[in-house]
Amino acid sequence: MEGVNKYILLGCLLLGSCIWVSAQNLIPNPSFEEYEHCPVQLGNFFTDVTLWNTPTMGSTDYFNNCSTIMGTPKNFNGEQEAYFGKAYAGLYLYAPGDYREYLQVELIETLEEGKEYEISFFVSLAERSDFAIKDFGILFSSGPIVVETRRTLSKMHLYRITENSYHFLEVNYSEYYKDKKDWVKVSTSFTAKGTERYICIGNFRNNAKTRNLMTKRNAKQGAYYYIDKLSLFTPPTGNAPEALSVDIPLDEPQVFENIHFDFDASQLQDPAKRDLKGLYDFLQKNESYLLKISGHTDNLGSDKYNQDLSDSRCQAVANYLISLGLSGDRIDWKGFGGLHPIAENATEEGRQKNRRVEFVISKKLP
Repeated sequence: MEGVNKYILLGCLLLGSCIWVSAQNLIPNPSFEEYEHCPVQLGNFFTDVTLWNTPTMGSTDYFNNCSTIMGTPKNFNGEQEAYFGKAYAGLYLYAPGDYREYLQVELIETLEEGKEYEISFFVSLAERSDFAIKDFGILFSSGPIVVETRRTLSKMHLYRITENSYHFLEVNYSEYYKDKKDWVKVSTSFTAKGTERYICIGNFRNNAKTRNLMTKRNAKQGAYYYIDKLSLFTPPTGNAPEALSVDIPLDEPQVFENIHFDFDASQLQDPAKRDLKGLYDFLQKNESYLLKISGHTDNLGSDKYNQDLSDSRCQAVANYLISLGLSGDRIDWKGFGGLHPIAENATEEGRQKNRRVEFVISKKLP
């Protein structure tokens, strides 16, 4: 394989001698990169985004740079690059008439009673907003919430769902969340009750009780926020891992032997996940290193389709590393379709080798 070094992660990368255990992100599709439909109109978050939904009739929005109408960075409410990847959600947390929007997802697993967890996500106030708020509400529930209202999701609504149990958190910021240029991290820690299976995010206060700040004169629009990169972890315990006995060369393309894809697919298989866990451990130990991922396909299919498929394969790898706990700030990725084969496409064996993801590790610039 000319110009490319094969690299097989050894058992020491996966097992090691340390007792430290990395945390898994319990929120699936945490940056909304996986989608059912490229967004073409307002209010289609419920149908467009994989696994996510909206618990009320409020029209939460989905933005992805695959779209010219609901794109990133430019869209009808402002201009903002995604914090990670190419997509984010948008919702009103304060609006006239107590109008509200929310988003909801089922967690990967139910939280354990008495265990400590950390939750975080990133927000940016949209340019067209003329209010900012100071509190973000986080509602855990044992079952999904479905309420036919466009107004505040109140306790009156919630406790009508008698089979549900709830755990409510509110994240208070030292200032108002009024930054329209950069992303601001919202985070808090809590002890689980053991009933938390779903999570819903939004503003659960009505207008009279919402702590808000007017950012423009003659304000009418409300407070509309972009939201990206949600994380829910158990804080790591034990000692940090010791130095790994195998180093990955810097600034050289690497190919995992086990990270290949089925035809027309971007799902990671178990051997790939084991190798990525080793890469994650290596990067967590070496915090000054950055990761660049490139995705590739065979030559079957149109150029555009293969480009989209290679993008999806990059996203699958990046999202899995983020789900393990790696910061999205350290990951860059790009799909190349079938432009760079490493084997003949005339045979299935060759095409299988071309359906791959490569990576390069480099050091941060000083």
